[in-house]
Amino acid sequence: MEELFKLIIELITNKMTGLSLVDEDCGQLEAGIEEDAYPVTFPCVLIGNLEADWTNVGMGAQKGQVQFSVRLAVDCYDDTHYGSGTESKVAERLQMANSLYTALQCFRPFGYMSPMIRTKSRFYSMPGGIKVYEYIFSFTIHDESALLSQRRESVS
Repeated sequence: MEELFKLIIELITNKMTGLSLVDEDCGQLEAGIEEDAYPVTFPCVLIGNLEADWTNVGMGAQKGQVQFSVRLAVDCYDDTHYGSGTESKVAERLQMANSLYTALQCFRPFGYMSPMIRTKSRFYSMPGGIKVYEYIFSFTIHDESALLSQRRESVS
């Protein structure tokens, strides 16, 4: 999974060049402006909430149904009400959110996993004029790492 996480960060960074931060989601947005909080700059993408349900395939191998979230957070300092002259900022934010979705939809870096598919999305606001565009992606993965370690132990 660690290699997959690295590839997802690289993919998003390469596809969305206007981002100031792409990182693991460690609750940075919810931490607020506390002095000890991890600094967040905008726009940013945070990747986290990894969850997997596993079933045994046999001989130490497992199949997992994996879900994870990606959150695009954007500061909304522009006044976008009708007649403000900056109504297009809403469309720009939505285009950026769609770029995040299209970067990951059907991404399949390894043959032992299925393509990533968006299963849920939600858009919400946070205090401080922050808009969050969250997507949940799902994929299946075949994990033989325990099988391989068992083989090494039996050879020793």
